[in-house]
Amino acid sequence: MMSLSKYTAGKPAINGFSDVFESIFNDSFFSDRSGSKLPAVNIAETAEAYHIDMAAPGLHKEDFQVQLDRNVLTISVVKEPAAESDGRHYVRREFNYNSFVRSFALPESADDRQIDASYTNGMLSIRVAKKEEARNIMRRIEIS
Repeated sequence: MMSLSKYTAGKPAINGFSDVFESIFNDSFFSDRSGSKLPAVNIAETAEAYHIDMAAPGLHKEDFQVQLDRNVLTISVVKEPAAESDGRHYVRREFNYNSFVRSFALPESADDRQIDASYTNGMLSIRVAKKEEARNIMRRIEIS
C-alpha cells in the first residue's frame, strides 16, 4: 500500500533537529487522529548534549530498536498486538503502540560516537553528546 506524503522543501529545523519523515499525519486534517499513532517526543539542548525523550508507556526496552545511519537517528518498535486476555473488549484504546518509526536528522554539532539510550517508567531517553568544538562556542569576550 502506498500513501502520499506532504513534502515541505527547506523546512527549518527546530534546535538543529528535523523530522525526516514528514507524513500525512502532520496535515491538519489528520492531526486529531495522529495522537494515538506516534508517541510524543520532546527534544532539548544543553551545553553538553541533545536530549530526546519519547513517551511510550506499556512497552519494554526490548521492544525498541534505536539505529544511526549516517546522521539519521531512527527509533522504531514492531510489536504484535496483545490478545485481550483480561476479558475486556476495548471500545477505544489509545495507549497501545503496535509499531511505529520516528527518525531525526542529527545536527552537525552532534557526536555520533556518544549516544546513550535508556527506558524507564514508559519514557525512552536518548542522549546525544555534542562534539567538543560545539561545546565551546560560547565564551566571554573582554571589552578593552
